Amino acid sequence: MELSNLWLYLTPPLAGTIIGYFTNDLAIKMLFRPYKPIYLGKYKLPFTPGLIPGSQERLALRISDTIMGALLTPSELEGIARRLLQTDRVQAAILWLLQSALNQVKIDKEQKTAKILGGILRDLVGESLPRLLKVLARREDFLEAQVNQIFDQVLLELSLNPEQAGKLSEWLLQVVFPPEVLRQAVIEFLTDRNIQIIDEVFREKSSGTYWVVANLFGLRNSLMRLRTYCLDEREASNAKILELITILKIGDRLQEWLQTLSLQNLPMSTVRQLRKTTREAIRNYLQEKGTDLLQGLSQSINWDSLASLILNRLQTSETVITSLGVVSQELALVLERYLEQDLEKIVAKAIPILSIDQVIIDRVKATSPADLESNIQAIVKSELQAIVNLGGILGLVVGLIQTGLLLLQGI
Repeated sequence: MELSNLWLYLTPPLAGTIIGYFTNDLAIKMLFRPYKPIYLGKYKLPFTPGLIPGSQERLALRISDTIMGALLTPSELEGIARRLLQTDRVQAAILWLLQSALNQVKIDKEQKTAKILGGILRDLVGESLPRLLKVLARREDFLEAQVNQIFDQVLLELSLNPEQAGKLSEWLLQVVFPPEVLRQAVIEFLTDRNIQIIDEVFREKSSGTYWVVANLFGLRNSLMRLRTYCLDEREASNAKILELITILKIGDRLQEWLQTLSLQNLPMSTVRQLRKTTREAIRNYLQEKGTDLLQGLSQSINWDSLASLILNRLQTSETVITSLGVVSQELALVLERYLEQDLEKIVAKAIPILSIDQVIIDRVKATSPADLESNIQAIVKSELQAIVNLGGILGLVVGLIQTGLLLLQGI
């Protein structure tokens, strides 16, 4: 075979292979390149920019429609949400949030949490609680069980021991009823009218020897002299009264009386009436002055300092630390029960809010053609190379067929 004839037979497969290979490679590159349109004067060259850069906005819309229509459907999103919101994951997330909040309180130098808690306590005690108390105090059974319990278990069984009775009697004689107070009481009691009444009653009611004394001497002059003595001889009167208190052992008698003082010695009907009266007195007081009491109490308390103390105590409380797990578990179970009923509705409402389709469109549009090419090449590089190789193989096959035809014609 001559050399010219050999080239005649080899040229078709070689040319077909080269053309097929480089044509497919050029076609794939033209999908992405050039990245920008090329102009000759005022005229833009055809096929510039490449197919994907030129249709990037429409491509973004198609990708978004494909993903949202076939991949991220509401049912698929609901399934993803269920997998993400499993009880153990939700519990772990809630526990992390609670621990983070507790740690944030510890490092809060500006005491923001304390100020917020202080404001809540101030509003609760100074505003909300007084209004609630005023409404509740109108009820007939308000604090009935609590007051009855305190009355029966505390007041009814309350009695003084010897030491307490001695201290109380000493306080009564020294502070409440000192000689000066008793002297003034005697003076105020012995008015002319009271002296006349006492004298007349003594004359009428006395009998025997007392009648003789009452009618011959009477009490009028004695009582008037006693009043004059108390008025004129202040120091001497106080000394006499103190002497009488000591001689008559008023302190000891008062101590003995205080020791025997108990509500249990009263008749049952009296105790019941006293308990009812006590309850009504407390209810009326709270209804009329409870609001002022709580508001005054609220104004007298430094709520920010109290809130800071509460938070400091909670930060070091073992009970709070150990209860975080229980609280997170309970919250996770509550959330799980809620999601079982309304997850489908939540997902349906969340999809428009999240605007996933618009996010996809914006992301694709914001990606540069070079990055878009590199991303697609990274995903389907082997497939694109296979297309190029397939073009070369097809060109080789077509060339071999032509060579075969030439050989048949030569025969």
